[in-house]
Amino acid sequence: MRPAPAVDSVRSWGMVAAGFAGMFVSFGIAYSFGAFLGPMAEEFGSGRGATSAFFALTSLTYFGLGALSGVAVDRYGPRRVLLVGAVALGTGLAATSVAGELWIGLLTYGLGVGIGVACAYVPMVAVVSGWFERRRTLAVGVTVTGIGLGTLAVAPLAAALIASIGWRQTHLVLGLAGAVVLGGCALVVQPPPVQTGPAALTLREAVRNRDYRRLYLASGLLSVALFVPFVHLPGYAVQEGADRVAAAALVGVIGAASIAGRLLLGVLAARSGALRVFQACFLTMGLSFTLWGLGGGYGVLLAFAVVLGVGYGGFVALGPAVVAERFGTTRLGGLLGVLYTSAGLGSALGAPLAGAAVDASGSYTPVIAGCLALGLAGFLTVLRVGRA
Repeated sequence: MRPAPAVDSVRSWGMVAAGFAGMFVSFGIAYSFGAFLGPMAEEFGSGRGATSAFFALTSLTYFGLGALSGVAVDRYGPRRVLLVGAVALGTGLAATSVAGELWIGLLTYGLGVGIGVACAYVPMVAVVSGWFERRRTLAVGVTVTGIGLGTLAVAPLAAALIASIGWRQTHLVLGLAGAVVLGGCALVVQPPPVQTGPAALTLREAVRNRDYRRLYLASGLLSVALFVPFVHLPGYAVQEGADRVAAAALVGVIGAASIAGRLLLGVLAARSGALRVFQACFLTMGLSFTLWGLGGGYGVLLAFAVVLGVGYGGFVALGPAVVAERFGTTRLGGLLGVLYTSAGLGSALGAPLAGAAVDASGSYTPVIAGCLALGLAGFLTVLRVGRA
């Protein structure tokens, strides 16, 4: 009789590899949308506000459905959930590549990519957490570096492909590649052997908990601002004279810097406490928008992307640890899934409102000021977690 698989084992790191690959491809594709914004707006004859709704629906879908996918992975296992994500991602982008009207592309892109990301993110974070005890923070940190590296690689790749073969064929190529990778991850991933840690709060108990509500509000406020640069920073850079590929690469820089945030801030959190470093990430992201507001050319935009990316990386990597520490690990998928709906709502509001503001005013200044205010409001809210 075979012994049961053990946590913190070689097989556990295989789950990390699967999670890394799934997040690399799904988030890389989702966060490359800034490269598509200009060409799609031009072809459909729409403003940036309307076209930004593609990203808004996508982020609302993948964060909103995280609550369902987190529960589904416990009930049906990670393999089936990932296969659903692979099919949705591939068919959604294939359908977008032939869309003849904006609303059709909005529906196919938003649902396809949104479901693909939802089926990769929360389920894999929960699975990896279940496969580890002693090295859980490190394992989750390594897993979510796939988001940063995917953003770094796919955004400029998408811009180069669009310049070469057009945005429609680029969607088709990315859809096929994404479906293949997620399908491969499904063949590798397995449910965790045990559920470890203290008994977690039920969802009903969590939503009545003051600290959980504060985390939800803080994440929502920050997310309104956080996802604006993913969509609008490339357009701003082009307006300031940057080459389109270089402008799209700024989103990649955010992803690259987030890798340092995910890994290095995770080490710092082990010494100083996850909550304290998590709060510092909110402050870092909020204040980073002052750099965007300074102007001064591409170098300043690079600095902004780096600072925002470091804070963003820590925010993503430490969120599961903060939730696990305060509310337990046995229902981590559901607890994280519900918490991430706040990010979905925030991101769904931020990008379209920013696009509409730019269209109406012809300036990015109101958008940058609003992001700064919302980021600092999120910091002041998360600062109250753990206090009476």
